[in-house]
Amino acid sequence: MIDQNMPCIKTSQIKKLLPHREPMLLIDNLYNIDPMKSAIGHLKITTDKFYVQGHFPGQPVMPGVMIVEAFGQSAAALAAYSLDPKVVEDKLVYLMSVQNARFRKPVMPPCDLYLKCKVDKIKGKIWRYKGEAYCNNEKMADAEWMATIVDRND
Repeated sequence: MIDQNMPCIKTSQIKKLLPHREPMLLIDNLYNIDPMKSAIGHLKITTDKFYVQGHFPGQPVMPGVMIVEAFGQSAAALAAYSLDPKVVEDKLVYLMSVQNARFRKPVMPPCDLYLKCKVDKIKGKIWRYKGEAYCNNEKMADAEWMATIVDRND
């Protein structure tokens, strides 16, 4: 799944592209970056993550809404990485809509979640994506979503 010959960025670089910080930063790495086209987000899921501690006690599961957020962050990092840094320095990427989200199997820690994100269409400031989430080479979820790039309001 991971191609070592393709660009990869780690958390420190992701923090330069996204405004998210712990505990809401939901991607650790971005692999296989093909600017303006695709990338694979990665998140190590552990039992100490806030979103699994109470969901569900005794059998922790990553909530589907957090998988969708991880998709969005992976796609936002891809968009920010793809564009000229001067264009995105005072911008934010906002999720606009989610369609056809399907959660096939529960994502339970400990595991590595890989989020394949593909740009489906770009029209101005609106980007449409398709994605699939995997653990141990098993599809756990998939979705389509749209995001827009907006000015940051300080």
